[in-house]
Amino acid sequence: MDSPPPENAGKGLKPTTISVYTDYLLNRISNYFPATNFVNRISNFYRGSSSGAIKRRRRKTCLPLPFPSSSSSPESSTVVCEASKIVGTLEDIMECLFLNLHYVQKNLDYWQSKAEGSNALKAYFMVCERGPSAFLNGTAQLIRDCVGEGSGVQHTYCLASSYISERINILSSLRYRLATFLAQVYMKVDKAGEELVKDPERSLSTLLIEMNDLFLKLEASIGHFHAMRQQSSSVDESYSFPLIFEKLPEVNQEGSRWTDCEIRDAISLIYQNIDRLNTYLAAIVTIHRKPRRVTRYWIPYTCGIVGISICSLWFIRHSSLVGSSDIDNWIREAKDSTRSFWNDHVEQPLLSIRDDLFYTFRKRQKGAMEPEEVQLTADSLHRMLQAFTEQTKGEKAPPNATDQQMLEIVMMRYEKELMHPIQNLFSGELSRALLIQVQKLKLDIEEAMLELDQILRANEINFAILAALPAFFLSLVVIMLVRAWFKQDKRAEGRGRVARIQRRLLIVEIERKIMQLESCKDQGQEKDAQCMLGLALYYLDRLYCAVEGHARATGEWISLRQDIIDLAKPDIQTVHKLRITSRMERVYDCLLPLPKRQ
Repeated sequence: MDSPPPENAGKGLKPTTISVYTDYLLNRISNYFPATNFVNRISNFYRGSSSGAIKRRRRKTCLPLPFPSSSSSPESSTVVCEASKIVGTLEDIMECLFLNLHYVQKNLDYWQSKAEGSNALKAYFMVCERGPSAFLNGTAQLIRDCVGEGSGVQHTYCLASSYISERINILSSLRYRLATFLAQVYMKVDKAGEELVKDPERSLSTLLIEMNDLFLKLEASIGHFHAMRQQSSSVDESYSFPLIFEKLPEVNQEGSRWTDCEIRDAISLIYQNIDRLNTYLAAIVTIHRKPRRVTRYWIPYTCGIVGISICSLWFIRHSSLVGSSDIDNWIREAKDSTRSFWNDHVEQPLLSIRDDLFYTFRKRQKGAMEPEEVQLTADSLHRMLQAFTEQTKGEKAPPNATDQQMLEIVMMRYEKELMHPIQNLFSGELSRALLIQVQKLKLDIEEAMLELDQILRANEINFAILAALPAFFLSLVVIMLVRAWFKQDKRAEGRGRVARIQRRLLIVEIERKIMQLESCKDQGQEKDAQCMLGLALYYLDRLYCAVEGHARATGEWISLRQDIIDLAKPDIQTVHKLRITSRMERVYDCLLPLPKRQ
């Protein structure tokens, strides 16, 4: 909100190709500079047409007006046209109030968070978060107070509290008046809905007169606030122009049947009043808004600029601009390191994994032991056992005898031969039995080596995966950073858990305003009750805009939309509204935090 809306807003402007591209560029720039977003939306709020009915660039969604469904189909086609113009005008009034309330509330939240901080944080804000000039002036004043009176810090605390409190009071008063005006407009529309169906020709003029009266009441309310602020303000900047709305001519307010020209003039007058309200609020809120991000963080930004300047000088000193080849050498070494890292931890491990997965045994090199060698040793042992058994027993061994059975015969003979080892070593079967056992030991060793070789071969893919882990974790970190950058939660409009919590907090605010509304009604505080209703409508609009896309995706939008509309109706009892908010928090998937879902 850097500048007030243009003076020619509302006049007829034909869209051209240049204006389309200009609007596109402004929207792209406003995404990077949030402070200008509100001004762009206000300055682009009106679009003219040759027929006199002003066309506007609308928001994506807005809380619907409480019109009956049959109000859009009167009998006369002329009345249909005029009624649609008035409905569009009322929607523009609501949109204007919602946008201004949002900007006031955003700045008010900032100052309230500052007011809740400690005295040290308030003093730090006064000295370090208001720009270089405030830093120099605040530091000089603090030194003078400490040297002269000895209470410089306490004086800074008091000055910061007064500075923050004044802005909270101004913005709270503006919010009170805007919320009251919003509630009055909404209640007037709610009461005129049925009349618009029954007698559209008379109710159109009546509704326009009531809207004009509400603007005049707002003028008196804000005018009184403006006069009080001018007398007690301590802000260096000031605004001198008061808020003055256009009035309907007296002749238009007497007749029961207005001509089409009179209706168009009245609608045009309402848009002029909307334009003046936007201009006035743009001026007054700009003075009391929170400091820009660049102003708040000017010290880190300054340090960053100084650091970048020093680094730039250092790079220039080592660059080829001054005849040095250091940067070229560093770039060459970085390329070599990157290439080496890619080959060692990405390319080769992936190729190895591919070979192990698709060419398991076909492309393996010869290991320490092959199954064929083990089989030869096993066949040789079998023949030796068979020959020893046949010679020992004097008969042919059974064809189905196993090596274990024949080895038992060898061991029994071996034990018997050991009773006379010297004699049987030369004339008995002791040496032959020993050789058979050596052959059995050789077979066992070869089988163990074959199993070990198979285990090592099976773990080659694990070793390749371990070699690729650094590259995998680096890629995972990059993917997470890119995902977080693309999936930025836009507060309540986002898709993550934080956005869901923000939407539930909106419901909490709605419940609080509904209960405060009932309390004000019980105490007979009509103005405060209207303010609470206006704030409840504001939070309902924020919830309506935040959940529409998510609720449509989950198929809950029809039911959730009706619940939001019911919460906005002034004639529904508070108990029923609280039941609706309780059901919303419990039932709808787009409002439940993800880990809490069953």
